[in-house]
Amino acid sequence: MPTRDHRGDLYNRRSPCSTVRVHVVVVGCGRVGSGLAKVLDDQGHSVAILDQNPRAFRRLSESFGGQRLVGSGFDRDDLEAAGAKEADALAAVTSGDNTNILTVRIARENYGIARVVARIYDPRRAEIYQRLGIPTVATVPWTIDQVHRALLPEQNDAEWVDATGRLVLVERRLPEHWAGRALRELEADGQVRLVAVTRAGTPRLETADLVGQEGDVLHLAVVKEALDTLRVRLGPAELVNGRERSR
Repeated sequence: MPTRDHRGDLYNRRSPCSTVRVHVVVVGCGRVGSGLAKVLDDQGHSVAILDQNPRAFRRLSESFGGQRLVGSGFDRDDLEAAGAKEADALAAVTSGDNTNILTVRIARENYGIARVVARIYDPRRAEIYQRLGIPTVATVPWTIDQVHRALLPEQNDAEWVDATGRLVLVERRLPEHWAGRALRELEADGQVRLVAVTRAGTPRLETADLVGQEGDVLHLAVVKEALDTLRVRLGPAELVNGRERSR
């Protein structure tokens, strides 16, 4: 559990140098919930996970440092035991669409939790809830990543994926061999669009006539199926500090 230092800031006992930025309540300890709880706990955040089935917690490793609570996401006593009154974010990722929607509504309306996301199995219903302003995730293979991004967007500055899992915003450093070339040549109709370029620390949205310069950072909107097309156009990539960098 997090404790406070002399300034009142939260920090993690297991890693005192790491500030715990948020307390997150995860409702549902299935594959997605347990995976999300592990990611958040590994990052040093304060996590409480709820599930009606005590056996579900077997999915969590012994090293998990958060709270495990048997309970329901729409029971206020259970939510408050999980720290809903102090929570910064809540993810409802049980196997029931109705349970997840009800949980996030309670979180917002009764506890004022601004960052919420609900897992919805029916894509048509997910679209309706999105229009009502309730963040939802419906594409199973992308669920853990999307929920994490929805809850903590400031920690995912390299790429963003929309709720359908098909639209990706990508950040890439301009390869050296692209210096001096028209950046519009990177685009592919209906597949790849150059949204902005950060040059010398200044973002530029007028990209139509830009010519690449060494050090440019590209911000592109890409349809998921066209990611390979973009990689081919940029050229081979290498990893720098754990992140992909074109060369």
